[in-house]
Amino acid sequence: MTALTLSLTVGAAGLKPTRTVLLYPEGQDPARCKGIQEEGVYVTLGPGEHNGLSGGISIDDRGRISNIGDEACLDLYLPKKCNGEMVVVCPGGGYAIVSSINEGENVAEWLMRRNIAVCVVKYRLPNHHASVPLTDVQNAFRYCRAHAAEWGVFKIGVMGFSAGGHLAASAATLYKDATTKPDFAVLVYPVITMEPGVTHKGTRENLTAGDSTQVKKFTIENWVDHNTPPTLLLLSADDRAVPPENSIRYFKAMVANKVKVEMHVFATGGHGYGFVKSQFLGKGKDPLGKQRKDFDDILERFLSECR
Repeated sequence: MTALTLSLTVGAAGLKPTRTVLLYPEGQDPARCKGIQEEGVYVTLGPGEHNGLSGGISIDDRGRISNIGDEACLDLYLPKKCNGEMVVVCPGGGYAIVSSINEGENVAEWLMRRNIAVCVVKYRLPNHHASVPLTDVQNAFRYCRAHAAEWGVFKIGVMGFSAGGHLAASAATLYKDATTKPDFAVLVYPVITMEPGVTHKGTRENLTAGDSTQVKKFTIENWVDHNTPPTLLLLSADDRAVPPENSIRYFKAMVANKVKVEMHVFATGGHGYGFVKSQFLGKGKDPLGKQRKDFDDILERFLSECR
């Protein structure tokens, strides 16, 4: 049985995915859904647990998707001639929504222009089921690695923004095996720690509900070791939503474990700018301003070095 597909694409002006794949074609019931089956073989695993959300998704005019449950999916963007690299993208949204345009669709367009394949994960929202988003991203890696040769892909990394940065950092440190381990990571204004006063309050609450076991597990700086993949951190000094201390803790943990890492802190920009700029949206002012070129150049160089 081939995987069912579901289109959750929003933003008419944006690049459309090559195809969209539903992660759990038989729903979130672990006893019923075993993942995506292709030619008699399961290339992904099941949902692990139900996140308790039902009734269908909701999408606003800014492309923010809420109430994602059974509809969790992968938007795949495949260039005609891939340069050998693929990025699994985790949009942010405080684990309450998925910011699918400026931290998803527009990211894919930027990467596709550089012949990089893209998988944007519209992951299930945790609704206090903390393992659910990471399960979805790990299944995204399983699916992409199963098709990597077909797509001309040799390296698969992860990129995340805000709470999606926390999810990407979780993928980089809490992976199950070589299949689910990213080859590199890009973390943009990420949430890293669950420590009160340093973390983003909404992210912590939506993911863990304050449960001490989950708080410990998802305080990600504690899980960095010498096997953590090379990482680029991008953030702004004036971020009032997610304190820069989050990125600093991850950077220090990487340095302590002698793992390749670099961190770039822009003077201004605040939080949530993602890939919002006039060439994508046709309106509005880029919060990064003239620093956008530096952002692009740093990211492009890092990705070329990881290839």
